[in-house]
Amino acid sequence: MNTLLSNLKRPKFLVQTARIGLESYQRDRDISRILGVTKLPKTGEAILLLLEEEKQEDQQRRDQAAFYSYARHIEILTAIMAEADLLRQISKQRQAM
Repeated sequence: MNTLLSNLKRPKFLVQTARIGLESYQRDRDISRILGVTKLPKTGEAILLLLEEEKQEDQQRRDQAAFYSYARHIEILTAIMAEADLLRQISKQRQAM
């Protein structure tokens, strides 16, 4: 999972803006809306789904698609960052046991 996340190379302004979004991130609300699900996936699964969504958004950005949305791309990146942080916290808690 760390390799997938560390290989993500995006423009600085997207990453910086996504970091700002972490302050208002709410897992229940945001994952449901971004992924269009009613049942929240586990953190690892959520990251994989988000990475797939982000890959599509990034391709639209690169293609300069008329329907590309910076806002959606940023909210997906924010969710990936938040879920990665949550996964690290879970991992640390398990190691402490």
